[in-house]
Amino acid sequence: MHYLYLVAAVILFGTHFRFNQIYERESGAGMRASCVFIALSSLAGLVVLLFLNGPSFSVTPFALLLAGLSAVDGVAYSVFSIKAFGRVNLSLYSVFAMLGGMLLPTLTGLVFFHESLTLLKGLGLAVLLAAVLVPLAGTGDRKGLGYCFAVFCFNGLYGVFATLFEKLPYDKPTAAQYSILVAALTAAVAALMLPFLKKERVPLNAKSIAALAGYGVFNRVGNYLVLLALTVLPASVQSPFVTGGVIIVSFLIGLVTKQKPAKAEYVSAAASLAGLVLLIFA
Repeated sequence: MHYLYLVAAVILFGTHFRFNQIYERESGAGMRASCVFIALSSLAGLVVLLFLNGPSFSVTPFALLLAGLSAVDGVAYSVFSIKAFGRVNLSLYSVFAMLGGMLLPTLTGLVFFHESLTLLKGLGLAVLLAAVLVPLAGTGDRKGLGYCFAVFCFNGLYGVFATLFEKLPYDKPTAAQYSILVAALTAAVAALMLPFLKKERVPLNAKSIAALAGYGVFNRVGNYLVLLALTVLPASVQSPFVTGGVIIVSFLIGLVTKQKPAKAEYVSAAASLAGLVLLIFA
């Protein structure tokens, strides 16, 4: 059942990058546009999470601390994501986002929670690492790479906070309630930044509003499903599984759209599939 949660999260994560691209194209990549995107997309995700959770709600100091850190981290991740889309293509952005999302939570599980590293798991991680790095060859935009490295760090830290929430033995609310708290605080942080930013017009049209709403729902529900999976699965399995799955989904989307995959992406998708098989049987 928990692998089904991950499969559903993979499908959501594999498609939500497209919404980010559409918004950047329609409304811009400035700081004000980024904060508007973060605030409104978080509110869209919040509405769906409230429906999934039901009427009950609780907060603990531990959850509030991690949710606050996740909110600040999520705002930074979204800002640098939109900046990166103005400099690099989706494939390169995805490499850094997925690499951070895989390595940092995996290392957290192995080092701090003493998760086992079997031969099959080690091979699966190595194959997935290779799958992520293959599309990186030939990149030369230093400023774009700088934005991508920030995406690597902030996306990885988001996964680390999720791992800490599920694995540390402190009093905590349910995964849905924690997800609601993160979404609400993220929207609040982004909204509080707006009065301090340069006054610039942020054009919103039907496409950009649909894009930010789609991103918010897909992203928040996907992260909620990851938290559910982490209640049983170790972080050193969950994070690589999501990474490999997103590579495959992005590749399949490329096959049926105008963004046809390059040769390196065929290799990356095949390696991802092999890595996932190794992890499932690890």
